[in-house]
Amino acid sequence: MATTTLPAPSPALDAAPSQVRLVGRHRPGRWVATAVVAVLGAMLVHTLLTNERFEWPTVASYFTQESVLKGLGLTLWLTALTFAAGFVLGIGLAAMRLWGGPLLQAVSFGFVWIVRSVPPLVLLLFWFQLASLYPQLSLGIPFGPEFVTFNTTHLIAPLVAAFIALTLDVAAFAAEIVRGGLVSVDPGQTEAARSLGLSPRRIFRRIVLPQAMPAIIPSSGNLLIGLLKSTSLVSVIAVTDLLYSVQLIYNQNFKVMPLLLVATIWYIVITSVLAVGQYFVERRFNRGRRDARPFREILRDAARLRPQLPAIGAHR
Repeated sequence: MATTTLPAPSPALDAAPSQVRLVGRHRPGRWVATAVVAVLGAMLVHTLLTNERFEWPTVASYFTQESVLKGLGLTLWLTALTFAAGFVLGIGLAAMRLWGGPLLQAVSFGFVWIVRSVPPLVLLLFWFQLASLYPQLSLGIPFGPEFVTFNTTHLIAPLVAAFIALTLDVAAFAAEIVRGGLVSVDPGQTEAARSLGLSPRRIFRRIVLPQAMPAIIPSSGNLLIGLLKSTSLVSVIAVTDLLYSVQLIYNQNFKVMPLLLVATIWYIVITSVLAVGQYFVERRFNRGRRDARPFREILRDAARLRPQLPAIGAHR
């Protein structure tokens, strides 16, 4: 009987799983891009340190000046207050859009559509100039007698106009953020919870909301940071925020760039603090999604579980 001689198995096939070595791909483009970015970064640092026109001693002297710190406090206060009020209003608008009747859904959609279509600066100027449209506002019976009348010129001060405009702007975007997060949850989970006899409130609090928060938190953090920067728009109506405070100073000493750097550095510091807080909040709500394993471990397990080829002899 004729025999067939098979080639010896490759040593690589019989290697132990611990001897499997993963070789990364060569990426020359990445190294070139890294070198270019490193050179540009070094040039930026060099010009920041050597260009005397930045006037860093002046920046340091005005960085903690009392008027600048007061403007910073007003910026933080306005950001926190408008974000809280706007987000609460946005939650209400999202609830109207998801669970309200046709009229409430239309009102919510119309509000979001109009406010998102108008730039924040235009919205700010509109509320600041509201007295030109309505010199007086009154409370009373609709189409009937008026009980109390207010002078709009004194009622809508610059700070009040800034609060109303920014709150409405935040509410429009927050409504879409909340609605998108709630819609992202699989409806089948709600139906399964109902079949178990859970109440709607318990379903929302224990099932829907925990799964929607990982989608809501990142966008909400971006909205808060964007609101912080949008507060600089109130300087056009003479609200003494951080930007307007430094403008008052450089209008007197004509050191425009150093004072603008003071405001810029403060905005960077606050934004960095908010970004760190957003990171920890996201990590808190993403605890249930930490089961993802590194791809290297998956490949190592795959090599360990691959079928071992039997040692085939020279003769059958």
